[in-house]
Amino acid sequence: MEVKAVVKNTGISARKMRAIVNLVRGKKVEEALTMLKYVPTPHAKVVSKVIKSAAANAENNHQLPITNLKITGIFADEAPTMKRFRARSRGMASPILKRSSQITVIVADQES
Repeated sequence: MEVKAVVKNTGISARKMRAIVNLVRGKKVEEALTMLKYVPTPHAKVVSKVIKSAAANAENNHQLPITNLKITGIFADEAPTMKRFRARSRGMASPILKRSSQITVIVADQES
């Protein structure tokens, strides 16, 4: 049985998140969490929270043991971008794009 958890509008761009997400794709939940603990970027904490949430959903809603869970799908998509402008010389303005991402984690029982 597949169980899903989603976090929306993180303050981190999808391009930066995909590098972290690709590390844990296809791994067991416990192994992925220990890997993310030692990744040097602070964005790994956000990914580990989503994985923990998906594991908790599986345990509480579907009575699946956490030790048997495997990450079957994980991806980071683009979320809405905040658009800001910065003053430049001669009365011009240049855009600043503050990108965000949406992380989806799908875990399933290892036997299925």
